[in-house]
Amino acid sequence: MQAKPPHRPFGFHVLELAVQAIELLRPTVAHIRRCDRDLGEQLRRSLSSIALNIAEGDRSQGGHRIARFSTAAGSNSESRVALRVAVAWGYIRPHEIEPGEELLNRVAAMLHRLGATR
Repeated sequence: MQAKPPHRPFGFHVLELAVQAIELLRPTVAHIRRCDRDLGEQLRRSLSSIALNIAEGDRSQGGHRIARFSTAAGSNSESRVALRVAVAWGYIRPHEIEPGEELLNRVAAMLHRLGATR
């Protein structure tokens, strides 16, 4: 029987970055929501899903662990595209999302190394 990975509440670097991305993008998400409620809510949910699935994956093992990290990677991709869609609609300017995109790109790379599929 395989031992569970150690519990690292917010000590897990990829989780820290996901939470930082939420904190950084919170005002941008609020602005997008004022322009387009549906897009803003979808972005809020997908950003939350990244962190929540990373946390769940960190406490899982085997295939469940990989599945949670894969779900987090999918939500990460969704969040990055939602930000680009908001730029395309003119709700925000590209420079407003660059710091958040940088964090989400780092999260994507880390999730890939953890075994999440594209």
